[in-house]
Amino acid sequence: MSEPMKGALSGIRVLDLSRVLAGPWCGQLLADLGAEVIKIERPGTGDDTRGWGPPFLTDPAGGPTRESAYYLCANRGKRSLAVDIASERGQALIRDLGARSDVVIENFKVGGLARYGLDYESLRGVNPGLVYCSITGFGQDGPYAERPGYDVLIQAMGGLMSLTGQPEGSPGGEPMKTGVAVADLFTGVYASTAILAALRHRDRTGEGQYIDMALLDVQVAMLANQASNYLVGGKVPQRAGNAHPNIVPYQVFATADGHMVLAVGNDGQFRRFCEVAGLEGYADAPTFATNAARVAHREQLVPVIAERIARGSTTEWVEALQAAGVPCGPINTMDAVFADPQVQHRGMQVRVPHESAEHVDLVACPIRMSATPPRPPQAPPRIGEHTRAILTGELGLDEAAIARLVEAGIVEG
Repeated sequence: MSEPMKGALSGIRVLDLSRVLAGPWCGQLLADLGAEVIKIERPGTGDDTRGWGPPFLTDPAGGPTRESAYYLCANRGKRSLAVDIASERGQALIRDLGARSDVVIENFKVGGLARYGLDYESLRGVNPGLVYCSITGFGQDGPYAERPGYDVLIQAMGGLMSLTGQPEGSPGGEPMKTGVAVADLFTGVYASTAILAALRHRDRTGEGQYIDMALLDVQVAMLANQASNYLVGGKVPQRAGNAHPNIVPYQVFATADGHMVLAVGNDGQFRRFCEVAGLEGYADAPTFATNAARVAHREQLVPVIAERIARGSTTEWVEALQAAGVPCGPINTMDAVFADPQVQHRGMQVRVPHESAEHVDLVACPIRMSATPPRPPQAPPRIGEHTRAILTGELGLDEAAIARLVEAGIVEG
C-alpha cells in the first residue's frame, strides 16, 4: 500500500498564542496545510470566543457545551494546551515549547509578552531559527501602536466603511461594516503568507525572523482598486450601495420576486445581456457600447435595466442569462448557500467527530492541491484536550509532574 499523502507543512510546529480571530485564522490555515498547531489557552476560560454565543454546540442530550459556533469557525485541526501564562512555571513550559517550535503566532498588545519572557528576543535566544509573527491592530510602532484594534474599528479607520453602504442622503445611507470581520480574516491570510515566506528563508539560511502584522495596514492594502482610483484620479470614492465604481452594470437589481446580481464584466457580455433583455440597440449606442461609456452614463442606463429586470422572477432571469453566458446569480441566504449544488459538490460542508457532541459540522478548507492537499478536517479542540499528551510527548513530563501542575492550577487537562 502507498503511504498517505502528507500536508505541505508536515513537520512544522506552530505555537499559537493568539485568540479571537486574526491569529487563530492564520493558525487554522497552517493546520489545514499539515502543520502541527498547538493552541495555548487560559485554564478555565480558554479563547475569548469560546464564550461568544449563542449558538453553542449541543451535546447528545441536547444541552449546551463550552464550544461556541464562533470558536469552532477558526480553530479546526489544532491541539489545545491549557496553561497559565501568568505563572513562572507556565511561562517556562511555553518557552520550552518555543524552543522546539518553528513558528509562534501571538496577538498580545505591543510588548505584552516581554514581561513573561515570551517575546521574540527572548525566544530567538533559545531558537535562532524561530519565525515569530505578532498581530496587532496598528503595528509595533507609530503613534497608534499602543491602541487596541478591533475589526469594526479598523474597517472604519481603514476606509472600508466609507465605501460600504447606501449612498449619502439615501434611505439607510450611513457607513456600514461588512457582514463578516474581513480585516481580521485578511490579516490572518496575509500573516500565513508571511510565515510561509519566512520559513522558506529559514530553510535556505537557517535564520528565523520577526513578522509585524497590523490590521490597519492590511485594511489599507485590501482597498485595492478603490485606493488606486483615489491615488491615480485624486477623487475620494463615495458609498455607492451595490454599484461598482469602475464597471456598469455590475450590481444588485430587484426582480419580480426578490433580488439578483448582474455582473457584466466586458462589452461582449453586455451585448448578450441586451439581447436576452430585449434592449436592442443599447449595445451599439455610443453612450453604452463600451464599459467606460456605460460608467459615464450609468444614471441613464441603470434605471432602464432595473425596469426591465423587475418584470421577471429571479429564477427566470438567472436561467436565461446564464444560458447566454452573462454572469449573474441569486443572492443566497446561508441555508441556500449550503444547499447549493456547486457548494455541495466541492465539499465545503464537512461533518467530523467531536468528543462533546458526537459530531460537528464545519466549513472545509477551500484550498485544492494535487500533491499535498489539506489534511482531512479535525474538530477544534476542547479546552486543554491535549494538555497531557503535549506535556508528555513534547516536553517529556511524567504523570506525577503533570499532576502537580494540575493541582497548582498551572495547567488544565
